[in-house]
Amino acid sequence: MAAEDRLDLPMVGERQSLREQVAQALRAALITGEMRPGVVYSAPVLAAQFGVSATPVREAMLDLAKAGLVEAVRNKGFRVTELSERDLDELTEIRELIEVPTVARMADAGRAADFERLRPAAEEILAAAQRGDLLAYVDADLRFHLELLGLSGNGHLVEVVKDLRTRARLYGLSQLSERGMLADSAREHLALLDALKGGDERAAEHIMSEHIRHVRGIWAAREG
Repeated sequence: MAAEDRLDLPMVGERQSLREQVAQALRAALITGEMRPGVVYSAPVLAAQFGVSATPVREAMLDLAKAGLVEAVRNKGFRVTELSERDLDELTEIRELIEVPTVARMADAGRAADFERLRPAAEEILAAAQRGDLLAYVDADLRFHLELLGLSGNGHLVEVVKDLRTRARLYGLSQLSERGMLADSAREHLALLDALKGGDERAAEHIMSEHIRHVRGIWAAREG
């Protein structure tokens, strides 16, 4: 790996398994765009940066490969997978087909307590966006959306959306954060909860659709 490809990776400790800590750090590097699509990363070189053996790094990279985030390159390491504009458009279309009607149908003032329980996660998303903590943003965002969809009672649907979101990533987050625009997307979660609590199905449908399209814009910004 060339000197310019060296990643700013943390040393790992013992609170989690090394495999989990390495995987979390690598996901963060993917989210921020520090690990770049098309580049091949060597497990031993990454292990040296982490200060651990190559084994937990290889295991973590295999976990990421199963999620479609990287692919193994024989005798070289792992390459970060690259998504085309068509891939992103198709993922957006699938999410809109699944999430928008599902969320809109849940709008019900009688379920206000269920939606209110998601407010701390929505506020956590906004706080993470405002302080520029991208990993915390993604973690809270994923938790919010999966818990919201979980209120539909369809566990298979939740797993499908989780897989879609994992495959897509959010390479443009760092650019939006630098431009001060990430908080705008974060506030949409709070607006969505208000619409759902008010039983306003049309507003919930509109907000959810716009939110997914804004996420597509985040993906598009990954090169900007």
